Parts: sequence; structure tokens; C-alpha cells
Amino acid sequence: MFKSSEIRQGGGGMVEARLSIGEVAQRSGFAASAVRFYEKSGLVHAERTAGNQRLFRRDVLRRLAFIRIAQKVGLSLEEIVLALNELPVDKAPNAKDWQHLTRGWRGRIDERIELLASLRNGLATCIGCGCLSLRTCALANPGDEAGRRGAGPQYLMSDEG
Repeated sequence: MFKSSEIRQGGGGMVEARLSIGEVAQRSGFAASAVRFYEKSGLVHAERTAGNQRLFRRDVLRRLAFIRIAQKVGLSLEEIVLALNELPVDKAPNAKDWQHLTRGWRGRIDERIELLASLRNGLATCIGCGCLSLRTCALANPGDEAGRRGAGPQYLMSDEG
């Protein structure tokens, strides 16, 4: 049941309820400040009442669900913006739209699984030996090889680990 006080006439005489930002926040699980941020970023769109209140179409909940999943997959905000710009703004996306957006995710998810498995296995080995020193570890980093490769977690950032 919608609490939103504004109902608009849609195409063909259909009545469509609009959701307030509080309702969107509650239903999506995002804070209202996050919904405002996503609106400012162009990821979601709201209409404004004469009193400047934001009112959202119901399909904004699908877009917000996509944002949450895309973040969990590891997409950057810029990638999410680019992806959502491909969706229609004036209607709810259909299954074909979603399939188009997510087609490249399998490889990305597989990469993250491999990275996490490598991290898990490496941590168990390192902690198991007891030295806890990546600089001097003869097994994980002989002669500080990782230090010569550059800054950051080199074994996790390359396929050579």
C-alpha cells in the first residue's frame, strides 16, 4: 500500500502512484541521502511537486536494486552511470534491457572469485608459517620481489602472483 499522496494519470488512463523519497529509501534499503546523491549523479530521476517535494516513479526501485548489485559486483560509480544511461528513463526496463547491461558481469565475477580465493589461500599460508613478513618471507616474497614490482599488493594485482 502506497502512502504517497500524489497520483498521476499515466498513458491510457492508467493511474500510477509516485513514491516520496522516504518511501523510496524505506523500500530500497538506501538512506534518503544516498537516493538524493544518486539523483544528483543522474542515476535516478524524480519529478518535483509545486512544493519542491521529490516524487519518484515505482521503477526507480529497480534502478536502485541494480545500483546495489552493480556495487557488489565491483562496478565503479562511473561504470554504473554509463550502464544506467543505456536504460530508458520514461519506462521500466524489461528483461532484455537487464540482460544487455549484465552480459559482461560473468567474467568480472569470475575474476573476483579468483582474486578472493588467492587472497584466502595466501593468507592461510602466510599465517601458517608464522613469520608474517612479506618483505623477508622466503616462500611468498623471496628477496622482496613484490617490492621491486612497485607499490601496492603486487601479487593480488597481477597474474604472476
